[in-house]
Amino acid sequence: MRFSDSDLGGCFPTGRHYPGIADRLAKALRDVSGLSPAFDPGASWVDIPFAVIDFETTGRDPAVDRVVEVGIVGFDGGEVSFREGLLVDPERPIPKEAIEVHGITDDEVMGAPKFAELLPRLLDRLSGRLPVAYNATFDRSFLFAETRRALGGSLPEGIPAFEEATVWLDPLVWARELLDDAMKGKKTLGEVAAHLNVPLENAHRAMGDAEATGRVLLRLAPKMPSTYSELIRLQQRFSAMQEQAFRRFRR
Repeated sequence: MRFSDSDLGGCFPTGRHYPGIADRLAKALRDVSGLSPAFDPGASWVDIPFAVIDFETTGRDPAVDRVVEVGIVGFDGGEVSFREGLLVDPERPIPKEAIEVHGITDDEVMGAPKFAELLPRLLDRLSGRLPVAYNATFDRSFLFAETRRALGGSLPEGIPAFEEATVWLDPLVWARELLDDAMKGKKTLGEVAAHLNVPLENAHRAMGDAEATGRVLLRLAPKMPSTYSELIRLQQRFSAMQEQAFRRFRR
């Protein structure tokens, strides 16, 4: 594990308190950027209901590409509470390169609901849940793009996954931070799941990937910060450090 005790915050060695310490600690928790107002910053994040989201798409650009399959798996208290795997009519042909990744063809999505028709169900499944995705930037961008197309440019209010300032929990960031020495740079979902002995059935299909992502997250949880606020604070820090390292590597 590469982060130190100082990253997680410390306590006074004497165990003594001074006036206002509780208020200051509470303020420090609240002042972390990226937190959803729906959840207590000091709560144990594993006790917060979360929904893992995964999309299979026609390509990688949310401005022009479309979703062809949605996977959402809910976790409550560390256990799966629901699973959803829904094909979506992308309203355009699926390129050969995309089919080679996920195996979903034009014939399979023929007659499937359009994203706008599925949106009410997605809102119900995501309501009151901490959003999670593996390589979250990808899935978050597609959720926002598809939802804005469906709603004429707006996003729903009061649902954490649609809050623009809320940071999604991303197991990829934590896998890179916690498993780097053991895995020597291999960090695809399949590689991480295999390393952690997490079953991954139907790889590159949305529901299977979403469930494996949730189980990877829970397998890493003992090495991660316990509180929601500290989890998001450190995830943003590690994500920025990893991005800088990647840019240096490319140069």
